Amino acid sequence: MQEDNCNHLTGRVRTLLNTWAQRSADGLAAVALVLLFSLVPGQSRADITLVFGTYAADKPTATVKKYKPFLTFLASRMSERLGEPVDIRMKISKTYEDGIAQLANGDVDFARFGPASYVAVTEMNPEVKIVAMESKKGKKRFKGVIAVHENSEFNSLADLKGHSFAFGDELSTIGRYLAQSHLLNAGVSAANLSGFSFLGRHDLVGEAVGAGKFDAGALKESTYKKLVQKGVPLRVLFDFDNVTKPWLAHPKVPDRVRQAMQDVMLAEKNDERVREISKNGFLAGTDEDYQLVRDAMQHSASF
Repeated sequence: MQEDNCNHLTGRVRTLLNTWAQRSADGLAAVALVLLFSLVPGQSRADITLVFGTYAADKPTATVKKYKPFLTFLASRMSERLGEPVDIRMKISKTYEDGIAQLANGDVDFARFGPASYVAVTEMNPEVKIVAMESKKGKKRFKGVIAVHENSEFNSLADLKGHSFAFGDELSTIGRYLAQSHLLNAGVSAANLSGFSFLGRHDLVGEAVGAGKFDAGALKESTYKKLVQKGVPLRVLFDFDNVTKPWLAHPKVPDRVRQAMQDVMLAEKNDERVREISKNGFLAGTDEDYQLVRDAMQHSASF
């Protein structure tokens, strides 16, 4: 990776995060909802207390319901391996930017991020460690799609010149960075689209394209399939690889604690509570697994 590209990526990440921080300072701090609670009932103190952080794509109550069984299970299994009580608490951020900053600063001990958020957090704190990667049928990659209305006449990405495009979140791996990189490869950029918007969630992107509000949009393949099953008139124009989500630890987490966490996640793939979080369990991961995303983020800077 060339030094000027690295500096450019770092600058983009910092600019985004500084902008979001200013928005919060201007009175939007209420957007960030934080929930903190113990996941080990009846335990007044623990020798090891960890805070798990994530950003909520759904309602905070739904996020708690999703993670609590797994985190309780993880704490129990880690306690057995370490021979001392482990207490895991949860801290939920409303936005990507707050979740990234919390892990980078050590406000949370470990977290589950999307790939682009991993690249962003390592720009802020290069010492953040990968604990494990989620598995998709034993693999580290899965598909994103660029979808169009099922009755459209588009045959290639190049055909989207002069038309409108719906992206997801501004820090979304599929919904922004990878999609923009592939559009650029096809000669499509912001300058030759009729317009584009960031809609946030993947389902909102698909619904907007199906309703004819945008000519094309980027979303997860799994979300695309769910929408088609519900009758949303979409078809795939182009598909591309993405990398599965990493679980990350702040460097302040002791090596033996991080190792115990990793051992549990890699060994317990068949437990029902693990499958609720990652259907096919977890795999060992390295920074190199995310070079695909890092390259796309650099490339998308010229979109």
